[in-house]
Amino acid sequence: MKDATKCLHSGYSPKNTEPRVMPIVQSTTYVYDSTDDVAAVFDEPTKSLIYSRFANPTVMAVENKIADLEGGVGAMCTTSGQAANLLAILNICNAGDSFISTTQIYGGTVNLFAFTLKKLGIECIFVGHDATDEEIHAAFKPNTKAVFGETLANPALTVFDIERYANIAHTHGVPLIVDNTFATPILCKPFEFGADIVTHSTSKYMDGHALQIGA
Repeated sequence: MKDATKCLHSGYSPKNTEPRVMPIVQSTTYVYDSTDDVAAVFDEPTKSLIYSRFANPTVMAVENKIADLEGGVGAMCTTSGQAANLLAILNICNAGDSFISTTQIYGGTVNLFAFTLKKLGIECIFVGHDATDEEIHAAFKPNTKAVFGETLANPALTVFDIERYANIAHTHGVPLIVDNTFATPILCKPFEFGADIVTHSTSKYMDGHALQIGA
């Protein structure tokens, strides 16, 4: 499918007689025929749905759609773009670790990286957008675990050289995280240029209607 078709149909494939549009599932819990069935799901959580805190059919459809558009192997929705960036870093960095980010990023992300994560013992090393390869390599420390940038910086609109930063990050054996909020996968697919993790704030162009906050 082309991207325009994926925007409409990816993430949900109705069976015979089922609704064309993905229904909104408003339920916290799911029904099983026996306690043995429930126990089997707890033994193998990917087997079925347990609780909407972990997975919900409506949310899963959105996750699958975004993953398909980006060309990723999977996706996870959160409550906001900042939550997505926070989880992306916390899944890689522990207290005492550091990561590198360009300075041309969203102001809320600067606050998250420079102040909030600092309280958790994680250091963000900022490098200028026009930094040379040598300067970026020199910014790495033995405890540096990731590199971060925005495809199109918000609000500066500077363009992030994904391929260059991916090559540098991979030289040091760490992943490149790219916030693709402004470009969306319609205009740019960071995985094709070497990115390892892609985040979004869906309240911008991904949503298109200013209706939902998410990521």
